[in-house]
Amino acid sequence: QVQLVESGGGLVQAGGSLRLSCVVSGRAFSSYAMGWFRHAPGKEREFVAAITRSDGPTYYANSVKGRFTISRDNAKNTVYLQMNSLKPEDTAVYYCAADYNIVVLTTARGRPEYWGQGTQVTVSS
Repeated sequence: QVQLVESGGGLVQAGGSLRLSCVVSGRAFSSYAMGWFRHAPGKEREFVAAITRSDGPTYYANSVKGRFTISRDNAKNTVYLQMNSLKPEDTAVYYCAADYNIVVLTTARGRPEYWGQGTQVTVSS
């Protein structure tokens, strides 16, 4: 059984920064590609960022490119999402996800095998 636990969400003013963390337990973390999604009220789930198993290529939604950075520390079983220059439209519940296949982590309609419980990010104007 794989468990994902996110942390680091909160309330921040526009232009500020937050760093989300997702700790993975239960199976070999380095076996999984990792991704972040978000879901805002009244909107569809949105792909945010993804990273391959080997800490190689990264992928970003156009809406966050240049502002957000995904990274992973395989020694700590953790994936991070550094969010800078936050905007009110970034307000959402952010979820991390894991799958063997990077492709399902790079599309809003993907069905990753494992999900975290989500962490709320609220950006005030």
